[in-house]
Amino acid sequence: MSEANRSVEFFDAQFRKQVAAGDFALNPFEQAALPFVAGRVLDLGCGLGNLSLEAARRGCEVTAVDASAAAVERIAAAAAKERLRVSAVRAELGAYAAAGAYDTVIAIGLVMFFPCPDAERLLAGIRRGVAPGGRAIVNTLTAGTTWMAPFEPGRYCLLEEGALERSFAGWNILLSRGEDYPAPGDTLKRFETVVAQRP
Repeated sequence: MSEANRSVEFFDAQFRKQVAAGDFALNPFEQAALPFVAGRVLDLGCGLGNLSLEAARRGCEVTAVDASAAAVERIAAAAAKERLRVSAVRAELGAYAAAGAYDTVIAIGLVMFFPCPDAERLLAGIRRGVAPGGRAIVNTLTAGTTWMAPFEPGRYCLLEEGALERSFAGWNILLSRGEDYPAPGDTLKRFETVVAQRP
């Protein structure tokens, strides 16, 4: 199934509003991730590229991948203007295959937008894409989330609490935390964030 579904449309519209407003601040998960980002970076589901661009400003070489045309257009323009080493790629994330191994692979707010079998394959691909000694930075909504606005029925996965960290068994866990945020309509967003270093 094409990734041109409700979640992509939801975020494409949101990104266009943010671009118009000049809203490019790092979100709390990107702020937490930034100290762990180094080297050659793959940022999957990068959104407007705020983290990708900031990592490049700090010397990283970044491949920033998203399904949103608005996101990729903004990243390419910003990278060109600042002469940053950022390659912006528009792709369906479910079908994207990393080229080689990276020092840092990031997937913030991405894994939940796929049916669970596909989400597990995505996590496996993230693990494969990390070079020895490199880091994976993954953040996802988890079970207990009641905010369902961006999801297409049958095309999402809310991992059980702790499942994300367990998916990096045998890796050095540098950060693992859960956080709850209020969401529109008296709903809840429940997140898990893991930073794991490959042996």
